[in-house]
Amino acid sequence: MNPVLTVQGLNAWYGMAQVLFEVDLTVNRGEVVALMGRNGAGKSTLLKAVMGLLERRQMQLDLFGQPVGLLPPYRMARLGVGYVLQDRRIFTDLTVMENLLVAQRPMHHWPDGAPGPVWAPERLFDLFPNLAQRRDHRASQMSGGEQQMLSVARTLMGNPLVLLLDEPSEGVAPVIVDQMQAMVMTLKAQGVSLLLSEQNLGFAQAVSDRTYLLEQGSVRFEGAMSELSAQTELCQRYLGISMAA
Repeated sequence: MNPVLTVQGLNAWYGMAQVLFEVDLTVNRGEVVALMGRNGAGKSTLLKAVMGLLERRQMQLDLFGQPVGLLPPYRMARLGVGYVLQDRRIFTDLTVMENLLVAQRPMHHWPDGAPGPVWAPERLFDLFPNLAQRRDHRASQMSGGEQQMLSVARTLMGNPLVLLLDEPSEGVAPVIVDQMQAMVMTLKAQGVSLLLSEQNLGFAQAVSDRTYLLEQGSVRFEGAMSELSAQTELCQRYLGISMAA
């Protein structure tokens, strides 16, 4: 295995309330790892803590095998980490193309010096055909699913080597879910590592290699996605899903 992102002993707080408790996780090169659990389990908080968006956090964080400390978001981005937030945060007064161009960043390199993937608007339009049709439309004129695609595409313009992806399939049409799935598999084929927060078991099963199941801020299960799917009691208890249904 070739660890790209390693988190050890993650504790995180909102004010005085502790939300995450001694969480350990690893994401390897070209691996898709799903964070699963009900609403409030701590999935989004974990992504925010890794990216540097929480004031109160405590952990050992390694990137490409090197300790990086607790960096602010802009420093994480410069190291090749991209983050797609659940609430999108796109520029609604800008067009699709303007949203993409404002996020364009230089190419990153892998630790061995090899060039990482490079994204341009036309490549993203191939990946997300809906955006190609709307390239000159303001983001405020787009549907929620199209805005979700734009949020992902804008992050990819930063050419990340590691992508943190928060609830990519939430509240979007099945055709957009299919495009999100294709995007994840394209990045995986390029060697990009993905850590995604997800409640949709079907989507997670389709794209993920391994999973961490969170409940009340602690890891309740860690293993291959196929192992979780076989754990009927765990899925019922922590995801509210009956695998027999």
